[in-house]
Amino acid sequence: MSTPPVAPLDRSETTFRFLAEPSSVNFGGKVHGGALMKWIDETAYACSAVWSGRYCVTVSVGNIRFRRPILVGNLVELRARVVATGRTSMHIHVSVQAGDPKGGELLQTTDCLIVMVAVNENGQPVPVPAFVPQSEEQKRLAKYAIDVKEALDAIVELKPDEVAQGKI
Repeated sequence: MSTPPVAPLDRSETTFRFLAEPSSVNFGGKVHGGALMKWIDETAYACSAVWSGRYCVTVSVGNIRFRRPILVGNLVELRARVVATGRTSMHIHVSVQAGDPKGGELLQTTDCLIVMVAVNENGQPVPVPAFVPQSEEQKRLAKYAIDVKEALDAIVELKPDEVAQGKI
């Protein structure tokens, strides 16, 4: 079996920008966390699909933290970057920033790591191009992604069997 080719680094990042609309507001008048999670998933999908050249599915979302609210009318910027790869998986770091479009300053509201897997027409995992971190920042993010994966794997081990099997 041959190793997949290394994809060019310019395909490792995707940015979405748009204005937060009233249809995304929760009862508290801020953007609903579920709407934000949908945007994060869509941005991670676009990034992983461009990187792999395949349809991709979300496997896990880890270490998501909502730091500050996003208001209706804010300019929202989601930046997704491939930070590590496995044989069929891609670890995507998504950073969300938002702010008044007239003010020029966007503040981080959320970030997380998403693991995406490339699949074929039958839904079976397929190899993805390797991501090789070059800069010190890329190396730190790759280490962070692997550390989070190991921590999430350890958490899975803590689940009671009834929870893991869907009985409770």
